[in-house]
Amino acid sequence: MKEFNLAGTARSEYGKKAAKALRKQELVPCNLYGNGTNVTFTVNVNDVRKLIYTPDTQVVNLTIDGNACKAVVKELQFHPVTEQLYHIDFLQVTDAKPVTVEIPVQLEGHAEGVKAGGKLQLVTRKLKVKAIYTYLPDRIIIDVTNLGLGKKLQVADLKYDNLEIMNVKTQIVAQVKATRQSAQAAQ
Repeated sequence: MKEFNLAGTARSEYGKKAAKALRKQELVPCNLYGNGTNVTFTVNVNDVRKLIYTPDTQVVNLTIDGNACKAVVKELQFHPVTEQLYHIDFLQVTDAKPVTVEIPVQLEGHAEGVKAGGKLQLVTRKLKVKAIYTYLPDRIIIDVTNLGLGKKLQVADLKYDNLEIMNVKTQIVAQVKATRQSAQAAQ
């Protein structure tokens, strides 16, 4: 899993008025939870752009006023109209306790159903995974080479070492749908 370095400054003022003043200074209010800690701090909005606007899940090497820890992004909040980043929640991670995060899905291979005229469709773009943070991959890569026409791949069909997929077992991840041309060719 990729790592991202981020420095923050502890904050002492709380509430809507204080948060609004911080956002005017291009600072983002943040919280760090986990392992008995609850720290409030701020980061510069320009420092977190490469962390926020990427499909990859990253471990954050967080330094708050000289105190270092590892964390993952738990939740992001955006303004509903301007889409300005409003708030970030981080979850502190350790080697002892597993965390639950969403990991993007990447399909690999040329499906047999596509060769027969079907259309490959990625239904679930992210899967919720539970694991110790050192075992979390950048992306979940799924081989669809053996996926035939009209067939689907469900969460129950996926097996990975050191990862527990938390989604419903019957949830469809990818499928090959029949197109009109392939249906006419079959008749």
